[in-house]
Amino acid sequence: MALTQNRTESTTPATSVEQSRNTGRRRRTRRELGLLNRLAHLGLLFWAVVVILPLLFTFVGAFKNNTEIFSSPWSLPSEWRFDNWSRAWSQAHVGRYFLNTVIVVAGGVALTMLLGSIAAYILARYTFRGNRFVYYLFISGMTFPMFLALVPLFFVVDNMGLVGTHTGLVLVYAAYALPFTVFFLAAFFKTLPGEVAEAATLDGCGHWRIFFTIMMPMARPALVSIAIFNVIGQANQYLIPLILLPGDAEDKWVLTQGIANISTAAGYEADWGGLFAALSISIIPMIAIYVVFQRHIQSGLTAGSTK
Repeated sequence: MALTQNRTESTTPATSVEQSRNTGRRRRTRRELGLLNRLAHLGLLFWAVVVILPLLFTFVGAFKNNTEIFSSPWSLPSEWRFDNWSRAWSQAHVGRYFLNTVIVVAGGVALTMLLGSIAAYILARYTFRGNRFVYYLFISGMTFPMFLALVPLFFVVDNMGLVGTHTGLVLVYAAYALPFTVFFLAAFFKTLPGEVAEAATLDGCGHWRIFFTIMMPMARPALVSIAIFNVIGQANQYLIPLILLPGDAEDKWVLTQGIANISTAAGYEADWGGLFAALSISIIPMIAIYVVFQRHIQSGLTAGSTK
């Protein structure tokens, strides 16, 4: 009895010291995490200001005339000039550029998603000689700067007779977006359960039927996410259409190309209110797409890691 009491008395101080050390470590950890949390919020606040202020300046300037834009850039307009928007849409041909952008982006994204999902599924679910080589070949496309390929790209498209056409632009958009699409979807397809495909095979389903009727619906969160990224990325392209849609194909210009021409062609006589309205027309659809599909983007980015 005395021996047990002595052991308890001898171990109690050591246990108390260890508990105090653990408590001190937890307090330091909480302080460090709190500091990192505050720094992160400050960084996000700074980034929000950097992004939001130019957008506000653009949207407010879309309802002003030139005098108000330069004399009081941050104040509200004395009169809300909606004619800036109609003038930009019709006289500056923004409506035509917008329609061309919708056509090109719809074709490019559709082709990218079709080819990218098939390639990613095959590379993720099938084992064959050269699988890793083909996969890393796709990945290497993400590391190659696009501006280095503009000159050979122009000659390739020109030899195909597609310079100055939307078809050539759609093919280049799809080729440009395929590496990231394959990289993103291949990682997701690997997380899908193989038992479902095996059960479908036993029921007599072929490879294409399994892909289109089973695997594609299961991969819908990832497909929606990467499709939205491709829509935003292809709609904001400037260098590629600038090279492949020259000046003699002005009726086929896309929105970024047309707005850049509006800002440079007018010089000092620029209609800044109409220009800001044209910029707003190009910005609002991208913001609306992200706001509407924000939950789909987040679920697609996290679905692969939670399966």
